[in-house]
Amino acid sequence: MSAMQPRLVYLHGLNSSSQSAKANLLRERLSDFQVLTLDYPAHRPDEAIVRLSRFFLELGEVCPTVIGSSMGGFYGQYLARHFRFSHLYLVNPAITPWTFLTEHLGETMTTADGEPYLITQTLCDSARRYGIAAPCDGVPTTVFLDRGDEVLDYRIAERAYADCGRILIWDGGNHAFTHMETAVEIIREHLES
Repeated sequence: MSAMQPRLVYLHGLNSSSQSAKANLLRERLSDFQVLTLDYPAHRPDEAIVRLSRFFLELGEVCPTVIGSSMGGFYGQYLARHFRFSHLYLVNPAITPWTFLTEHLGETMTTADGEPYLITQTLCDSARRYGIAAPCDGVPTTVFLDRGDEVLDYRIAERAYADCGRILIWDGGNHAFTHMETAVEIIREHLES
């Protein structure tokens, strides 16, 4: 694989991992590009930002294309203000995760590795530090949304990026995002341009 090929970085969601269905689909369908995935503690915002910042620092001068799904989208939009991304793709992003996390206070676990953890008010408040109040600052962004998302209200992301992003919304679907195949082709067009 040539070092000149664009890099695509995938940031998984809250309880997911680098081996998720979306990560595997990206690696499979975009195998002619370098697709990087990593595991990070998405359920611990401060640690997640430290780990992800270190990762992007290690990329050096590379200006990657970044896809963030759900909580990965939340972190992606924050990191896009601290590192150069060629494009940011958000898939059913958690724009204001503290609003939905407070509805789920108590013990839960990551689906990726079964690690139990507590969703506390402190955890919800720590996520607020990384929120982006005004995302219309020139970071090129495409937002993929399913109206049928049962976890997040798609209208929050739609409103946040209405004046500055390319927004593609599909009827139906769910939080897992059932239109990933279409999204991959849109991402491919960007990588090939």
